[in-house]
Amino acid sequence: MSKKVTEVVEELVTPILEDLQLELVEVEYVKEGSWFLRVYIDKETGVDIEDCGTVSEKLSEKLDEVDPIPQNYFLEVSSPGAERPLKKDKDFQKAIGKNVYIKTYEPILNEKEFEGTLMAFDGQEVTLEVKIKTRKKTVVIPYDKVAKARLAISFS
Repeated sequence: MSKKVTEVVEELVTPILEDLQLELVEVEYVKEGSWFLRVYIDKETGVDIEDCGTVSEKLSEKLDEVDPIPQNYFLEVSSPGAERPLKKDKDFQKAIGKNVYIKTYEPILNEKEFEGTLMAFDGQEVTLEVKIKTRKKTVVIPYDKVAKARLAISFS
């Protein structure tokens, strides 16, 4: 199979989500004992159990037709939750002013993990304001050095 399972599923689910005015956050295909195909969806007002059920039903029909996955698997459609991953440029744009967690591929200022307020994103660099003890410090991270990014719940 030339395309990855996640790519095929993304192609199948996108028109379904567009019809329902929902957004695709991420598709995961992982083995955790059994295989799980997880589709994370969202919208401005948040998704509910009905949205997840509708998408699951429609996507199941498509997957049965196309049958892109040889193994048995469990399909899960859900909201990305409060610590939603930041994958695309627009995710970063929407997260400006929010608390985020970023892990980098290589150390920046001798660190690989940062948590703080996302101050700016221009497509090339991510600007964070991090708190170190009582001081606030601005950290600029090249976008291509970001390994993982997500919204972060702050308990301060």
